[in-house]
Amino acid sequence: MSQYLKEVEGKSIHDERMRTRRKEGSVCWFPGPVIVGGGPSGLAAAACLKQKGIPSLILERAHCLASMWQLKTYDRLRLHLPKHFCQLPLMSFPSTFPSYPTKHQFLSYLKAYAQHFHINPCFGKAVVSAEFDHTIGHWRVKTETQEEYVCKWVIVATGENAEEVVPEVEGMDEFAGPILHTSSYKSGAMFSGKKVLVVGCGNSGMEVCLDLCEHNALPSLVVRDSVHILPQQMFGRSTFGVCMGLMKWLPISVVDKFLLVMSHIMLGDTARFGLERPKLGPLHLKNLSGKTPVLDVGTLAHIKSRKINVCRGIKRLTRHAVEFVDGKILNFDAIILATGYKSNVPFWLKGSDMGCEKDGFPRKAFPNGWKGENGVYAVGFTKRGLLGTSIDAIRIAQDIAHSWNKQSSLPLHPSPPTL
Repeated sequence: MSQYLKEVEGKSIHDERMRTRRKEGSVCWFPGPVIVGGGPSGLAAAACLKQKGIPSLILERAHCLASMWQLKTYDRLRLHLPKHFCQLPLMSFPSTFPSYPTKHQFLSYLKAYAQHFHINPCFGKAVVSAEFDHTIGHWRVKTETQEEYVCKWVIVATGENAEEVVPEVEGMDEFAGPILHTSSYKSGAMFSGKKVLVVGCGNSGMEVCLDLCEHNALPSLVVRDSVHILPQQMFGRSTFGVCMGLMKWLPISVVDKFLLVMSHIMLGDTARFGLERPKLGPLHLKNLSGKTPVLDVGTLAHIKSRKINVCRGIKRLTRHAVEFVDGKILNFDAIILATGYKSNVPFWLKGSDMGCEKDGFPRKAFPNGWKGENGVYAVGFTKRGLLGTSIDAIRIAQDIAHSWNKQSSLPLHPSPPTL
């Protein structure tokens, strides 16, 4: 694998199998799939291809593996699901890791994974366009640094969380304190003793509020919509694991009712504290909209004790205060936006009908969204976390292997197009 990567970077090697590669100026032909994105999804796809003897080339815009995890996550982050639901194909987490690995343990796993499969991404290669050239029957992948890679297959692995979502709120320019997205938040230590408004009540928003409490800040939480909050564990097992087991035997509607009953028993009526539940059950809602229920890691207890104040939606900001839609006006020192992320696929994947123009997610619902037309694939867009990523990666490698093996009997395998 390293030989393929070295020649792509302009170094000369004498591998007989690579004799068919052509380079004309900044144009480089690569015989295997080009993978866009060097996070968990890209690594999983590369490892599965490697197992089948297929070379791949990862183009990563940052200068490190899993840049989202390394650069844009807070210090206290842990995997929200047990490790056996989050491991990538072909390699388990170390047995010494806890059930819910920390951010740093997960990163060490990813680095060990890349080393084990000899995966060496090309860093600092931001892809600006990937478009299928019908004349030569190959994809042309162009980078910000004016390089062009020609290949038969493209694997989209830039993830569901490529770019921050920052809402426009009246008065943002007027507010005197810092306004930062959770991608820039590391720890509540810098907010000790300060009044902090966290906007967004998903898993990140809830956990940031907890972190702020533990660093003696005074957090408030904006809850604009209804939200399902579930206990992280039931009967000594992860709630997710319990759901997976029940869904093998019971319809989703029954499992949803079970979850709601158990949540009420274990957590109480969350509506009493300003956290209304959606009308649809948590699993049904997840399947329809992709909205993930919140797994409580201790935040709810602070909401019940009023250490975390629940607020309605924001109407406008002033220099030192926030006016809410219910008319309340409260002073704050800082605002943290836990407003999520979005895909950047629509900005660079051209001429393909695989992804929606609006959000970049595959048009076909899971489990059928991994394959598009003309050799384009998507890994990690299932809205099912790392478990969905593994399923995609395995299927993609199997599908590409069929074409790769069919061509293996040709004298020059695979042969480059006329560029």
